[in-house]
Amino acid sequence: MIRFEDVSVVYDGASRPVLSHVNLHVPEGELVLVVGRTGSGKSTLLRCVNGLVPHFTGGTLSGRVTVEGRDTRTHPPRELADIVGIVAQDPLSGFVTDMVEDELAYGMESIGLAPAVMRRRVEETLDLLGLADLRNRPLLSLSAGQRQRVAIGSVLTTHPRILVLDEPTSALDPGAAEEVLAALQRLVHDLGVTVLLAEHRLERVVQYADRVILVPGAGEPVVVGTPADIMISAPVAPPVVELGRLAGWAPLPLSVRDARRAAGPMRERLAPLADQAALRARAALHVVSGEPALAVRDLVVRYGPQTALRGVTLAADRGEIVAVMGRNGAGKSTLLSTLVGLHVPRSGSALVGGSTASQLSGPDLVRRVGLVPQEPTDLLVADRVDEECEASDRDCGAARGSTRAILDRLAPGIAADTHPRDLSEGQRLSLALAVVLAAEPPVLLLDEPTRGLDYPAKKHLVATLRDLAASGHCVMLATHDVELAADVASRVIVLADGEIVADGPATDVVVGSPMFAPQVSKILAPQHWLTVADVAAALVEAS
Repeated sequence: MIRFEDVSVVYDGASRPVLSHVNLHVPEGELVLVVGRTGSGKSTLLRCVNGLVPHFTGGTLSGRVTVEGRDTRTHPPRELADIVGIVAQDPLSGFVTDMVEDELAYGMESIGLAPAVMRRRVEETLDLLGLADLRNRPLLSLSAGQRQRVAIGSVLTTHPRILVLDEPTSALDPGAAEEVLAALQRLVHDLGVTVLLAEHRLERVVQYADRVILVPGAGEPVVVGTPADIMISAPVAPPVVELGRLAGWAPLPLSVRDARRAAGPMRERLAPLADQAALRARAALHVVSGEPALAVRDLVVRYGPQTALRGVTLAADRGEIVAVMGRNGAGKSTLLSTLVGLHVPRSGSALVGGSTASQLSGPDLVRRVGLVPQEPTDLLVADRVDEECEASDRDCGAARGSTRAILDRLAPGIAADTHPRDLSEGQRLSLALAVVLAAEPPVLLLDEPTRGLDYPAKKHLVATLRDLAASGHCVMLATHDVELAADVASRVIVLADGEIVADGPATDVVVGSPMFAPQVSKILAPQHWLTVADVAAALVEAS
C-alpha cells in the first residue's frame, strides 16, 4: 500500500539529508509505529506519505514514494486526500471552521458526500472519540487534548484507507489516549485501515504495533522490524522494556500484562526492600526552604457560563515539584494561566510570592513566575534560534549564552540559524523552556512540558527540574505524562471538573490509581515502586 524506494529528503540550506536511502513497504491493514529521537525525521517521513514533502515543505526528495500506486512526486496532497488522512502535531493549525461539529463535517463536504452520509458519520465519530458533549463548542474553547480528538475525528469522517498521525496522544489524558488507540485498533482490525503513527510515549502504543520503523536521524538508515526486535536495542524505549532489559527477561515484554507474568521472581526479591523504597520516595517531599511560593484560596474561574475552577485551594512551598493531573478539560491549564494573570478570577485569590500577577509589572512578573504554555510558539518571536536565545538573555538579565546552554541540555544539536517554525514540536518546546528557565523564576509553571519530547530529552528535563527544586525553586507542572510525574514529582494534585479530588505524595496518589499509575507500579504492585531507576538502585544496594 505504501512504498518507499531509495528515498532521501534534503531541506533547502541543510548540510545533510534528514532521511537517507529509505526503503520500506507498509501493507494494507497494519498499525506501524514510527519512533526516534526528537528532530530525527519522523515527521518528515510521515509527510512523505501524502505528498506534503516536498510539495508543501520544499526541499528535494529523491527516490520514489507510492501510495496505492500513486507517485507522490506527481500527485500533490489534494490528489491523495481521498486515500490518505493526516493529523499533524498541532491540531489548531489545521482547523478551518469554528465549531466542533462543523470541523468534523468539513472534510466530507470537500469531497462531496451526501448530507445524509455526512450526518451519520459525524454521529459515529462523536461517539467513537467521546466528543458528543462537545459538538456545539467553539474550537478555541477546547483544551489541547479535546482539540486533538477533534482533529483525529475530522480525518476519520472521510474514511481514509491510510491514516497518518503525528503524536496523536501527546495532549491526551491516559483515559482519552486509550480511547483513541482503541478506535485505531478497530479501524485496523475491523476495516483494514493502514495506520502510520509517530509517538514519543511508547508506553502507550508499542504493544499495539504490528511493526516499528526506527528513524535514527542524522541521515542514518531507518531500521524496520517487529516491536520486540526493535526494542531490544532501540535508543528510545518505554519503562516496561527498560525493566525487562534490567531483569534480563526473554522474550522482552512490551505490555504490563506480559511483564507482570515475568515479574514474580523480581517481586519476591524486591519485597524486603519495598518499605525502604517507600521511605526514600516520601523523603523526596523534603522542602528545601519551607518558604511559601504560591497560594491559591477559594479560586473560581469561569469562561462565560462554564466554570473551569470551582473553589480551588492549595499551597506550594519552594523546593517542591508538584504535578497537577486530571483528564482533559479538568482545569489544569486554567489554574496555571491564572497564576500568571492570563485569567481574572471570578472570586478567590491566586498569589505568587505574596502578590497577584496583576500587582506585578512585566519584568517583575517574569522574574517572579514563568509559564511555558501548551503552545510553545506563543513565547517565540525571533526568526532564528540564536536570536531567540540572545533576546532571552537580554530580557531576563542573564549572562550571555545562558539560554543556549539550557537549550543544548534539553535538545542538543539544534542549528543556530534555524527558524523556530522549522523545528519539531519537541524542539520548539525545548526552546520555549530554555527561554523561561533563563530567568530562573522562583516559581516555574509548565503546561504539558513533555509533549513532543523523547525519552532522552525528558531525562534532561527531569534533571533540570530537580536541580531547580534543589536550589529552592517551586515547580508546578500540568501533565498527562504519568511517567514524568512518577520520575520527578514529590507531590501530585488531581483535578476533576475544576475541583481538587486528591492531593498528596506521589507514592500515595499515583500508585493506587489505575489511571495515573506508571508502568513500573502496575508491574510490581502491590509494592510501591515508581521508576526503573528506583528498582535498579534498590537491587544494587541489596547485592
